[in-house]
Amino acid sequence: MKETPYAWVVVWATFACLALIFGVSYSFAAFFESFAAEFSAQRADVSWIFGLSGFVYFVLGAGGGMLADRFGPRIVCSAGMALIALGLLATSWATSLLAVYVSYGLLVGLGIALVYTPSIASVQPWFTTRRGLAGGIASSGVGAGTLLVPVLVAMAIGPMPWREAMQLLALAVLVLGLLAAGLLRRAPAAQAVPGVPGAGGSAAGLTLRETLRSPTFRWLYLATVLASPVMFIPFAHVSASARDLGLGEAFAVGLVGLIGVGSLVGRFAIGLLADRLGRAQTLVLMQLSMGASYVLWGAAGGQAMLVLFALWFGLSYGSIVSLLPAICMDYFGGRSVASVVGTLYSGAALGNLLGPVLAGAAFDWSGHYLGVMAVCGVLSLMATWASRQMKRCGQARY
Repeated sequence: MKETPYAWVVVWATFACLALIFGVSYSFAAFFESFAAEFSAQRADVSWIFGLSGFVYFVLGAGGGMLADRFGPRIVCSAGMALIALGLLATSWATSLLAVYVSYGLLVGLGIALVYTPSIASVQPWFTTRRGLAGGIASSGVGAGTLLVPVLVAMAIGPMPWREAMQLLALAVLVLGLLAAGLLRRAPAAQAVPGVPGAGGSAAGLTLRETLRSPTFRWLYLATVLASPVMFIPFAHVSASARDLGLGEAFAVGLVGLIGVGSLVGRFAIGLLADRLGRAQTLVLMQLSMGASYVLWGAAGGQAMLVLFALWFGLSYGSIVSLLPAICMDYFGGRSVASVVGTLYSGAALGNLLGPVLAGAAFDWSGHYLGVMAVCGVLSLMATWASRQMKRCGQARY
């Protein structure tokens, strides 16, 4: 399929969508201390907010993908942006931690589920030879949002109450999010079958059921499950770890932004490299790299090592996330790509929910994160092995 100019509009619209939703998600680091102080909560209790939100959007991502395959990404993503704005507004009115669990954890999580998978999956069917590059650029919106939004929120919390900062964030999501979602379109090869309202597209590929029966998908799903705690623990705890070392609040929250910087580099550079080296082989290398980055976190005693960790971890994490949709398109085709990507992302749900919470509980019990880092190292090795098994199962078909 020849790549049309509008394909790049979809890429940058997806970039904007992902920057907004993950900027909101990872702004949790900026609100962490405000939640803890406002509701007199321990780290494990506050970590449930981030974990619950991630659990919801990863579990329900498959449903979001199915809706996008049926109705198109524009309608589904627009609904998701509205739900995120509503959830943030409700959080700004919360009077208890339980209310925050519902508004930020459940409602914002549901909104992200309706944006994440439908937007990122809409990119792949528009491209053939430059699929890795396009996916890398689009998914680098996650890195951009991670870099900018938490830092902007932290700056806003300084001169104003955290509730007002959250209301401004809700307004930004509503306005900018609906503008970006309105630019999303289904690729011509994935348009609905004429005469069959709402039917799936005519693009080549496997159905979701056929994909789930594939050993290749099962190994890829296992790798996602194993890697998910390794991916999400730093977003919830690296800022708190910096505070424990006596480092300033601006630097602590800025570490999440530095993860975004590394993620941006990873999504651009690795996406382009993967088109040449092979996306499956690149995934194996990045799984190993992500686990290795934890050595720097464990050895950190000051700013320099934490900065290096954030950049290295961000590069590895960003590369993995940008590769997954392209690998799904490679192996399983575009027929049900949004549903397949959404189902794959559900493998990250349990790690996103329990990883940060258990890490917080381990810290509350031991006073340090060393045990958490050791477990993450083992999980990363196991995810690397599962990714290699996925690669050995077969060659890309589409």
